[in-house]
Amino acid sequence: MHLLLVGAAPVTAADLSHELRGHGFEVGVVDSGAALLATTGLPDLVLLTLDLPDLDGLEVCRRLRARSQVPIIGLSGRDSELDRVLGLQAGLDDYVTGPVRVRELVAVIGAVMRRVRRPAGEPAVAAETIVHGSLHIGLRAREVRVGGRRVAVTPKEFDLLALLASEPGTVFSRRRIMAEVWRDSSGRGTRTIDTHVRALRGKLGAHSWVVNVPGIGFRLGSDR
Repeated sequence: MHLLLVGAAPVTAADLSHELRGHGFEVGVVDSGAALLATTGLPDLVLLTLDLPDLDGLEVCRRLRARSQVPIIGLSGRDSELDRVLGLQAGLDDYVTGPVRVRELVAVIGAVMRRVRRPAGEPAVAAETIVHGSLHIGLRAREVRVGGRRVAVTPKEFDLLALLASEPGTVFSRRRIMAEVWRDSSGRGTRTIDTHVRALRGKLGAHSWVVNVPGIGFRLGSDR
């Protein structure tokens, strides 16, 4: 899998690309937003530093998104809710705050690629929505509908539901859910998952939408 790291400081870029290569990725590096926008052969995924030396990172994201559906993960030292919302509205697929922890970044890359991956020959629109029975999850719009009814969910509830729906039938361990949704690889604090599961079941209208597998974790269910 080919990644393109954009706009990181030279030392950071060297260290981060070295560690990502150690995880099996091919990593290219460009030092500016202009260089990214001038790139013709885009990679499998872009790691876009939002504090670029030449252009506004969100504007670069918008321009790239206007011509390509390549997955984009934003890297930034800013961690406010507003910064995250603006990044997602600009077209980012996810947002990682610094200092970047490589194991966390690798988990986020995996989660993003699961959301956007589609079978060969399938229309690109399929990457925008997960459909499971009456459940429709709009990944880019971050919208959930059940039987045509829009369901208001929190950001973490959405991330949890999208993760379970990314691999229907797969049982996700509590540790994996914490790592990919809450970016906590310590294995602690998993009771927060139960809180979010209860809320999701209530909002989706059926306890059966999120199935508890005792001793392991959770999987996506159905409305039956």
